[in-house]
Amino acid sequence: MSPKESAEESAAPENANAPESANAPEKANAAEAENDGDAAGGDGGGGGGRAGLVIAAVLLLACGGLVGYGLLDTEDEPEPPATRTAAVTYEVTGDGPAEISYLGRDTDGAATVVRHAELPWKRTVQVPLGQVPTVAVVLGEKGGQAACTLAVRGKHLQSATAAGEFGRATCSAGQLPDGG
Repeated sequence: MSPKESAEESAAPENANAPESANAPEKANAAEAENDGDAAGGDGGGGGGRAGLVIAAVLLLACGGLVGYGLLDTEDEPEPPATRTAAVTYEVTGDGPAEISYLGRDTDGAATVVRHAELPWKRTVQVPLGQVPTVAVVLGEKGGQAACTLAVRGKHLQSATAAGEFGRATCSAGQLPDGG
């Protein structure tokens, strides 16, 4: 075989395959288009990806709207009106330790108890209007003597005396009226 013939033979197979290789790019392009459809929508149709994105965007906007509504709708509950009070001064004088209970700034009427209070003892507190300011003193087993006094807005209203073993005294002013 001459070099010329071998060149023609090698060229011949190329020419013989030329129609196939001309079709090869078309087949490759079709395969790529099919793959693009799979990547976009998963079904090869190409339109399914857009529908999924639209649904996701709508859901995202709906969630954002609800969150925004929650943040913007921060209307505070109106605060209950402040409870009006009066200054009440409780005082217990005498000797020895005593247990003292008195009404302070509780709107539920609960008393505050001071155990083993050393006398003399004095406390000014705010008592809600409509409550009954009260101070009570109980002496211990050693006895002694103690006196309680109660003043509302600086005006002395009541006093009482306790004496002896476990002696008791209570001072009360009745329901606090509104006014100065």
